[in-house]
Amino acid sequence: MSQDLARRRWDAFIEAVSASLGLTIDEAWKPSVRANLEVTMRMARLVDEFPLPDESEPAEIYEA
Repeated sequence: MSQDLARRRWDAFIEAVSASLGLTIDEAWKPSVRANLEVTMRMARLVDEFPLPDESEPAEIYEA
């Protein structure tokens, strides 16, 4: 995917989500918001692609 297409897709996503949440995002902040989303998605892919054996069980819940 070209950088320009990726940027336009993120910008459309930012517009849609901000509109649905009733938020106004200043144009000056959109590159930072886009960069944050790109990093977040890269980290999510790492977690999603990590193989877990079928025998894995969820961690216990610890409370202070």
